[in-house]
Amino acid sequence: MSNQSIFQRYELKYLVTKDQRQIIIDEMSSRIKGDEYGKSTICNIYFDLPNYYLIRKSLEKPAYKEKLRMRSYGTVTHDDKIFVELKKKYNGVVYKRRISLPEGEAMHYLCDAAVGRLPGQIGREIDYFRTFYKDLRPAVFISYDREAFYAKDDDSLRVTFDQNIMWRDYDLSLTSGAYGKQVLEPYQFLMEIKVGAAMPLWLVSILTENKIYKTSFSKYGKVYCDMVSNSNQAACGKCVRETEYSDCSPNFLPTY
Repeated sequence: MSNQSIFQRYELKYLVTKDQRQIIIDEMSSRIKGDEYGKSTICNIYFDLPNYYLIRKSLEKPAYKEKLRMRSYGTVTHDDKIFVELKKKYNGVVYKRRISLPEGEAMHYLCDAAVGRLPGQIGREIDYFRTFYKDLRPAVFISYDREAFYAKDDDSLRVTFDQNIMWRDYDLSLTSGAYGKQVLEPYQFLMEIKVGAAMPLWLVSILTENKIYKTSFSKYGKVYCDMVSNSNQAACGKCVRETEYSDCSPNFLPTY
């Protein structure tokens, strides 16, 4: 299977205003370059169990957590290639494994338990995930507009700014376009710094001088909390630990 990808890195998140975003970009300008694709709209479908076990468990901030999603860059057709991504986080390190498939084939594979297995190591990991969590289904659509930058001297250092984050829990298809309810205020951006090792001192200085502080933010987590804020469901807690998957452990982390 071609177009398989593996990522291993730290991901640090910050909520910034429009003015703070511009200050950061201006002060980084001599050290960064824009992504070759410029601004892009990223669309995702997150898969979960009917009781939203995966995101509820994630909100408890365990040492190990995982999620499965489909991702496209812009609106696609059923024949266009998209990514099926398995994202894991263990002790602060993010591991992302992804494989490229046509949208229609990927949706059929993830939604029909009778469909055969995927080839390759990444395919086997996704197969295991799908088998372990037997009742997976599309749970929520999340899209956002992203502007990405890379360090000129280190392409493993990436800085992204997301705005116009939207979600919906219906019409769960990457072929239907980006629309839904807003997650952030119009003046807010989610900045993510993705780095393979330590953050460079020049970037630490920019953040410190402008009083930009790291926060804990999950797009799917924020959406789930919005979904249940007016219901009787619990976002996390004792009810999660008592489910049949409560003994799940990081027994299939990727090895390098």
